[in-house]
Amino acid sequence: MKKDGLSIGALSKHSGVNIETVRYYEKIGVMPAPDRSAKGYRVYGDDHLKRLSFVRRSRQLGFSLDEIRGLLRLVDGDAYTCAEVRALTLDHVAEIRRKIADLKRLKRVMEEMAAQCSGEQAPECAVIDALFDPRPPSNERHKSQSPPKRARSTSA
Repeated sequence: MKKDGLSIGALSKHSGVNIETVRYYEKIGVMPAPDRSAKGYRVYGDDHLKRLSFVRRSRQLGFSLDEIRGLLRLVDGDAYTCAEVRALTLDHVAEIRRKIADLKRLKRVMEEMAAQCSGEQAPECAVIDALFDPRPPSNERHKSQSPPKRARSTSA
């Protein structure tokens, strides 16, 4: 790093984070505002690079910006415990499990749709028809969406 700090371009290059993303992180408060040079250019220090790398890596691991803010609040206060970080991480793992379940359901639906497609040069396509269908696929219908049961006849 040069003596007087990094430009936003150099920070972007060193961190692997797009310049516009750096600006966005500053705007939403994930990154602290940098000092400015006499000419008004942003000047970033080692702490900015370290924090940006933390945010980038957290995003790669699928943490949301709110989750990252929570982690950074713990880090910024220097009062965090491993138990607090563990709890946030386990919450994130639970969210990952929910996403995996959703993706598995999505995969089944897409496979069902593809299985209905003949692959021919026909003008009709089962996949396109299914995408236009306003009803959810059969394995995604909730019980409340199933046809009503017939009323029992009462004989006197």
